[in-house]
Amino acid sequence: MICVAGFWLVGLTPLSAQPAQVNTIADIFARLRTCWRPPNLTWAHPDIDITVIVSFNRAGEILGRPRVTYESEQADDNDRLLYRIAAMEALQRCTPMPFTDAMAGAAAGRPFAIRFHNRKPSPTEKRAWLIQKIL
Repeated sequence: MICVAGFWLVGLTPLSAQPAQVNTIADIFARLRTCWRPPNLTWAHPDIDITVIVSFNRAGEILGRPRVTYESEQADDNDRLLYRIAAMEALQRCTPMPFTDAMAGAAAGRPFAIRFHNRKPSPTEKRAWLIQKIL
């Protein structure tokens, strides 16, 4: 079973203070968001998505090897390499996760699908659930 979260790690600047302990799944993704630094856009395409499956042990360290499961179609080999490196560096910066005892037991060994996304949605971009349709 894969724990999939519906959020994007958008090119944000890191927060000044990271939470002391990770107590929820939302805290895991919030912490990862602070560690994400997209590749330099002079070398990489700006609209690339990459999804990585990663698991943690009870100590908050990466368990096994993170696995890339999706990359945007428009990515060339250079973009793929740059985004893979950026995603792995984000994981390295954020680990070990300082899990609380309860979260350590809940998260240990479970796979998390993390979507790293660099493009900021435009204000005119529509989401399917926001489009009104008259039947």
